[in-house]
Amino acid sequence: MNFGLENKTALITGAERGIGQAVALSLAEEGVDIAYCDIKVEKGKGSTQEEIRKLGRKVLAIEADVSKEEQVIGVVHKTINQLGKIDVFISNAGIIEWESVTKITLACWNRIIGTNLTGAMLFTREVAKHMIERRKGVILFTSSTIQYNPAYKEAAYRVSKTGVQVFAETVAIELAPYGIRVNTVSPGLIDSPNWAGGILPRVVSDSKMGKSFMSNIPLARLGRPSDLGAIYAFLVSDKASFATGTNVTFDGGFTLRPLTLITKEEIENMNL
Repeated sequence: MNFGLENKTALITGAERGIGQAVALSLAEEGVDIAYCDIKVEKGKGSTQEEIRKLGRKVLAIEADVSKEEQVIGVVHKTINQLGKIDVFISNAGIIEWESVTKITLACWNRIIGTNLTGAMLFTREVAKHMIERRKGVILFTSSTIQYNPAYKEAAYRVSKTGVQVFAETVAIELAPYGIRVNTVSPGLIDSPNWAGGILPRVVSDSKMGKSFMSNIPLARLGRPSDLGAIYAFLVSDKASFATGTNVTFDGGFTLRPLTLITKEEIENMNL
C-alpha cells in the first residue's frame, strides 16, 4: 500500500509487542521513521527495533513507564532531538488486570488508570505542544470495544479505555484549529500472545467456554495484530484528512453481539 507517509516520523507507546509492534512495522513499511517506548525494550532478533531496521528506517527505542511524568517528557524531548520532529503520535500502551468490584485494590486501580489513561494524557500534552508549533500533526489513540460492553472483573480497565475515548474527543476539538487531527481505534478481541498472559487462545480452546465465546464474533475468529496495521496507517495519512474525533471499531462484528434465537445450523442454512 502507499499512504503517502514517506519520511514522516512517528512516536508510538507500547510498541514492543502486539498491536503496537504491528502498527510500528506497518508504518515503517510505508517509509516512516519510528520512535517508540515500552516498559521493557527488547534487542536482537524479533525485536521491534530490529525489524524496523530491516525495513531501512530510522528507529529510536526507549524504555519508559508511561505513567511517570518525567519519563514521558524525556521520551518526547529525546524523540524530537534525535529524529527532528513528531508528525504522528500513537498512544497505544495499555495493561489489564482482573478484580471484582468488592476486591478492587487501589494499587491495581492506579496501575491501570496510570498506564492506560494518565499515560495517554501526559504524552498528548507534551506532543501537542510540538505539533501546535508546527501547526500540523496526527494523534491516534488505541481505545477498546470494552467501552461499549461491560465485562466481569474489568471495571478499572473499562473506565480507563472509556476515559481514553472521551479524552480523545476533547483533544480533537481543541487541536483542530491548529491543523492537528485526533482519532481513536477500538480493537475487539485480538490474539496477541503477550496480551493479558495469552488468555484469549486459552479461552477459545476451552472445552466448556470456547464455542459459546466464539459465537459472540460474527466473523468467527479472533483478530490478529497484523489486521490493524493498515487501519492505523490510513488514519494517520492524508487520505483520512477529513477525519477527526472519529472512532473506528475493528472487531469482526463483536460489538454487534447478535441476539441469537435460532440454532447455528438454522443460521448456516438460511437462504441468503
